[in-house]
Amino acid sequence: MPAEKARALVLRTTDWSESSRIATMWTREFGRVRVLAKGGRRLKSAFENALDLLTLCDIVLLRKSSGSLDLLTEARVVRRFQRLRDDLSALYSAYYLAELLADWTEDYDPHPRVFDEAVLTLSELGMPGVAVGPRIARFELVLLRELGHGPALEVCTICGSPVAEAGLAFSASAGGVVCPRCQPRQRDFRPLSPACWSALKTLPEVTDSAGRLDPAARSELRQLLGQYITYLMGRKPRLLPYLGS
Repeated sequence: MPAEKARALVLRTTDWSESSRIATMWTREFGRVRVLAKGGRRLKSAFENALDLLTLCDIVLLRKSSGSLDLLTEARVVRRFQRLRDDLSALYSAYYLAELLADWTEDYDPHPRVFDEAVLTLSELGMPGVAVGPRIARFELVLLRELGHGPALEVCTICGSPVAEAGLAFSASAGGVVCPRCQPRQRDFRPLSPACWSALKTLPEVTDSAGRLDPAARSELRQLLGQYITYLMGRKPRLLPYLGS
């Protein structure tokens, strides 16, 4: 069986035996993979510290049949995101990012843009001048689009009519904005401010738009995305309560 090379982000690890470890990784080439690292628990293993959580590494793996763990044969550290250690809110956001990728994606369903955005997000979290809340919100919106759950923002999700910023609402169950006329038909609708509506549209495309959000808009954006992702996942992400706006 030929070996496959990939660049990977370590999302989760669990002990498998006295000497081995199972790792869940998000790769640019293959999407999510679950691998068995034989000898991965040994102090002087071939993987050294490449299997530490949120480490970016280059890996070599052997693909197994469906339902079996792939075999990790090599892992070399490319980068560690040191700033996360010095900023608790950034660290929680990074753990949240890892949770979404580990629990809300499918094996071998690659999305290169998600990988690139995840690495960029981890690189920027904790940087001076980077607001943690809007930065993780940008990642969420990119992930939602790539997974086919990008919210409808230009037309009412119920009647399909174009919307204006006045009187808008957002419905998680409908998958986007709802015009004033259709709001009584959606029990879960929540008012949507013009600032939050604009952020939903611009954050995935304009990297500096986060700096223009006031605290009220940041809080609204955090609550809205949390509600939407909870609805789509069917449960509240474990790290969601630890995120700030």
